[in-house]
Amino acid sequence: SLSQAGAGYMSDRLKKRKPFIWIGYLFGSLSRVGYALSTAWQQVLPFRIIDRAGKIRSAPRDAFVADLSKSANRGQNFGLLRAMDNLGAVFGVIVCIFLFEPLGYRNLFFLAAIPSAVGALLILVTVNEGKAGKNTVFKGIRFRELSLNFKVFLGISALFALSSFSYSLLLVYARHFGFKPTFVPVLYLIYTAVASAASIPFGRLADQWGRKWVYLLSLLLWALVCLSFILFQQQYMIIFAFILYGLHLAALEPVQKTIVSELAPAELKASSLGIYQMIIGLCALPASLIAGI
Repeated sequence: SLSQAGAGYMSDRLKKRKPFIWIGYLFGSLSRVGYALSTAWQQVLPFRIIDRAGKIRSAPRDAFVADLSKSANRGQNFGLLRAMDNLGAVFGVIVCIFLFEPLGYRNLFFLAAIPSAVGALLILVTVNEGKAGKNTVFKGIRFRELSLNFKVFLGISALFALSSFSYSLLLVYARHFGFKPTFVPVLYLIYTAVASAASIPFGRLADQWGRKWVYLLSLLLWALVCLSFILFQQQYMIIFAFILYGLHLAALEPVQKTIVSELAPAELKASSLGIYQMIIGLCALPASLIAGI
């Protein structure tokens, strides 16, 4: 959480997005190499920290997308970003399902390091950010200078984040309905594939209907997910609940970032996105802890 806020602030201060993005992907690659080489859980910890530090890419990357978008296509562009993220996860799960037995954990982690390394290289070599402006002085971000609408949205998002626990708990709970442990990755694959397929359409809806209505729809979908786990016991209904969860993510994630980037001051897009992601991240720990208990 803190790394995202800090990276967003420095991205605005330096008027540079690209270095934080490719370094973040590089950290992700290095962490997976570390996982593969570790022989005890104590050795995993520093690489886990490096992996989380790689999230410095998130706020600058989102600000980069916002900078290159217009109001008419910003939701669609954020939808495309989330669709590609989730599509990568889909292929990752498929690779693990088919290659786990012949390769094992260690080789799979080595294999997982390759896409992040390639992504870092492509961003470093092919993405042209342009020169930073030199005529404006960055004065830093002050909470009192943010608009009332942005502050209200931060509060609403924090409240929702406290009720939105980790998907891991849904996967664990699914086993109570008779799913075999080997089927749990398939449930993950289902909702990730749905999220990937639906992110662009929901982004377009946010551009056409308005941001607020798609955001409200995403909250309704989350409520339906929770009710499905409460009210139904049949396996096919639980699978349907994971489809709803994928639709919830597809509606929520693009429109959240679209709203933040549009409510934020033009010169503070990365800082505002970083603060937003920091607050969501800080709320995620007590949310999942409470749900777990």
